[in-house]
Amino acid sequence: MFDFQRMFHTGRLVPDLAEAMALYGRSLNLQWAEPFTFDALPLWTPGEGLHHLRLEVTYSCAGPLHLEIQKGPAGSFYDPALSSGEHTGFWVDSVPQAVARLEAQGWGVVAAGAAPQDGLGLFAYLRHPAGGMLVEVVSPDLQPVFAAWWAGEGTLG
Repeated sequence: MFDFQRMFHTGRLVPDLAEAMALYGRSLNLQWAEPFTFDALPLWTPGEGLHHLRLEVTYSCAGPLHLEIQKGPAGSFYDPALSSGEHTGFWVDSVPQAVARLEAQGWGVVAAGAAPQDGLGLFAYLRHPAGGMLVEVVSPDLQPVFAAWWAGEGTLG
């Protein structure tokens, strides 16, 4: 069972990070963490296996629930022209264990930070075949890095 007290973000894909920051910042009164670009983020998907892609990302600073906006390359899992990317992110004690629990209920991994045989990495996105909600499970190993980023003490790099 998921602990909704450990939900820490909701996210979506956008075609232009700076434009989305301005719009959502103004409309929702949000302050943003310094945007970060992964030049070669490792990503495993069932269709492509492990590959690397460029991803621009930022989060709203105030919590406990943050807004994440991301922009990825055309044709990728993070392509805003292919999907809204709307998802909810949870800290979980173990990404592989959380994935196994959801898979036992029919959910499937649609993307992860590493291949399944390599433990899935620090995050995984899952969807149920009935559609609807996209869930991201995230390792608590990233909590201190994110907390510092949101506090303006650095970036993800």
